[in-house]
Amino acid sequence: MVDEKTRLIRARNAKRATFTRQNLHQKKKLEDTWRRPRGLQSKQRRQYRAKGRQPTPGYGSPLAVRGFHPSGYEEVLVNRVEDLEGLDADAQAIRIGGTVGNKKREAIQIKALEYGLKVLNLKDASLKTSVEEPVEEEVDEDAPEEVTDDE
Repeated sequence: MVDEKTRLIRARNAKRATFTRQNLHQKKKLEDTWRRPRGLQSKQRRQYRAKGRQPTPGYGSPLAVRGFHPSGYEEVLVNRVEDLEGLDADAQAIRIGGTVGNKKREAIQIKALEYGLKVLNLKDASLKTSVEEPVEEEVDEDAPEEVTDDE
């Protein structure tokens, strides 16, 4: 099952197309997001080959992996620490909501690491104070001691 899911995700990514907005190269203020061409004489709407592709049903991803993250996990949006309960660490990964503040985000990240869940939008800055442990240097007893001349 895992190999089949991985194969389908790779197939989805290989077939994925980039759709460009009509006249994007002509106007600086237009954003690079797809908008359907609506002009009566629009060459892109009439599907001239040189004018760019349009989204059609053939570009859809396989039903078994639709909505999955490219890493193979199913995405779950989390806004509270309580939302983490009952999630499967093998099949699901969490994405912390954009409106969650740093204090609650840190609590969610720590709890997710305890549960073994993968966090897709992990912020390292907030975890440095609570998760990291001091690393002790190993001393090699067989190595010769360094002699310094302070005379």
